[in-house]
Amino acid sequence: MLRGLTTVSFWADDVEEASRWYAEVLGVEAYFRRRGPDGRLAYAEFRLGDHRHELGFIDRRHAPHPAAEPAGAVVYWHVDDVAASLGRLLSMGAKLHGAVTERGPGFVTASVTDPFGNILGIMYNAHYLEMLEGRG
Repeated sequence: MLRGLTTVSFWADDVEEASRWYAEVLGVEAYFRRRGPDGRLAYAEFRLGDHRHELGFIDRRHAPHPAAEPAGAVVYWHVDDVAASLGRLLSMGAKLHGAVTERGPGFVTASVTDPFGNILGIMYNAHYLEMLEGRG
């Protein structure tokens, strides 16, 4: 039934600003952009990582429900150094959501709330690396 991650969608009041912030975080520019009838950037999408997963930003005006605070599922993206990645995100204006936590040998997580109100999870995941090496 579920075959793989296609797109993670984040919401932002200002998609242009979110796109710039994430371009700096990710080190790549959005590969796809769509403007709304008012000329504002309504959607921007990045491809990133080893499998070119998609991270999309949608104008919050199109959200299916209002969000009073960051909530919902946390999607964790693999990073090689959780503490260093967390430090960089915090230095760029993200707020701590979940502290660095060892979940067992080879599994470390942390999360932040980005400047746009979305939860961004980061994780060192030994299984992810095994899969990349063809062992998983």
